[in-house]
Amino acid sequence: MPRALVIEDDEVTARDIVAELGAHGLHADWVANGRDGLARALEDGYDIITLDRMLPGMDGIDVVSELRKRAVETPVLMISALSDVDERVRGLRAGGDDYLTKPFSPDELAARAEVLLRRRRPAAGETRLRVEDLELDLVRHNALRNGQPLTLLPTEFRLLEFLMRNAGQVVTRQMIFEHVWGFHFDPGTNVIDVHIGRLRRKIDGAGQVPLIRTVRGSGYVLAPAD
Repeated sequence: MPRALVIEDDEVTARDIVAELGAHGLHADWVANGRDGLARALEDGYDIITLDRMLPGMDGIDVVSELRKRAVETPVLMISALSDVDERVRGLRAGGDDYLTKPFSPDELAARAEVLLRRRRPAAGETRLRVEDLELDLVRHNALRNGQPLTLLPTEFRLLEFLMRNAGQVVTRQMIFEHVWGFHFDPGTNVIDVHIGRLRRKIDGAGQVPLIRTVRGSGYVLAPAD
């Protein structure tokens, strides 16, 4: 059973996180302050860590920075009430793998945790991504489907890269918004739907096996048909 470490000083939030992760097959341990959380993360082999941004004893930024300095590569989902872009960037630059703002839905937490658990970090020097007959060259900045070049706009390229890095996993609209556009999700905008539609028309052409699927009520997944 995968193991999670929940570093969170608010007991209600911590219990909600533990319960949600448990419902998705993870055994979760809870620590209520930064220093104890760092010690547990260094001692035990966890598969994922959820880390509150503001903690007593040791700040979440300092915790994740220290983990990375000590070569601990456990995926870290940072959680914070601070939602501005600068704070998110600071958390990711310190070594966090994702950043979720409070309040959040249990489904959003679960989706992000599953992506982090299953994500394959690119090997050093890796320059190409491939899913079925779809290829993305990260150096030359071009894309191919069944050997045929695709003309992608910069945002479409970033969107496709994010989907391919998480191939087979449902990514929510909020995750796409934050990772591709770099700012907090606005539920009133249809910009994601527009870009997904354009990308579909380019990579899922006539005669091609559709790769981008809509998961109703959840988000999108890039995967071949069953």
